[in-house]
Amino acid sequence: MAGLIGTVTLNLALDVTYEVDELRVGGSHRVDRIRRRAGGKGVNVARVAATLGHQALVLGFVGGVTGELVAEELFDAGLTALLTPIAGETRRTVAVVNDVDGDATIFNEAGPVVSADEWRAFGDRMPWGRLGVLACSGSLPPGIPVDAYAELAVRARHHDVLSVIDAGGDALKAAAQAGAVVRANAAELRAAVGNVEVEEGASELVALGATAAVITDGPRGMVAASKKGVWRASPVETVRGNPTGAGDACTAVVAAAVAEAPEPDWSVVLKSAVAASAAAVLTPVAGDIDLAAYRRWQPQVTVN
Repeated sequence: MAGLIGTVTLNLALDVTYEVDELRVGGSHRVDRIRRRAGGKGVNVARVAATLGHQALVLGFVGGVTGELVAEELFDAGLTALLTPIAGETRRTVAVVNDVDGDATIFNEAGPVVSADEWRAFGDRMPWGRLGVLACSGSLPPGIPVDAYAELAVRARHHDVLSVIDAGGDALKAAAQAGAVVRANAAELRAAVGNVEVEEGASELVALGATAAVITDGPRGMVAASKKGVWRASPVETVRGNPTGAGDACTAVVAAAVAEAPEPDWSVVLKSAVAASAAAVLTPVAGDIDLAAYRRWQPQVTVN
């Protein structure tokens, strides 16, 4: 049986989603449809993993009244969490989704300052013996070292746990050099390795030391690279909706595959990752996927 998927969200948030008939910049809007729940990319990963039948553990920091609301919502959602308390107040994010085209406008607070002692306490509480994989994603709160994900990946390897890290730019390169499976979108990839084709950039990350690289490429699909080759998966159809959770759905699939086998068949993983990402776009809130659409599309995705 695959080990537990530990999802690291160093900048946990209370996500607030407003649905409006039409978003008008500079206008006044009456909001009748509001959703509030625990958020952050790692939480979204945990939600999708759980929906797909895997066990996940949410790891992160919480502080203040907002942190209490986040912890309560995780419990109510049936998600297991191991949360490290901090002095600062957990952040909020606001997403405004308009009904005209389903596009989302996102407002992200920076997050609370995390002290060196709080960061050390987080690392000391990691349940390495229970984890099959460590999935790290999302922004870093102030006070956390810029190479935090790479540091966690190195520590994980000391405990024979492989990491899946969703990052961009220098953090993506550092994660690759730490030997993690790395995941990014095409823009994040190019911020790290320059203006190259996605296949070439993914291979460069593997050359830097990444176990594998999975890169989302918008409507063109998805690319995976490892020392065994490079694969591109093409989506079944163009999907319109809320794209904010699509990358997190991909990370959940990749993490689940790595938890089951350190060297999975990436052609098979890509089929599931593309289908899950598209199925996430159909849902109004990040962290959810349309399970029926996922099951319908997964066998139809083509991989070369």
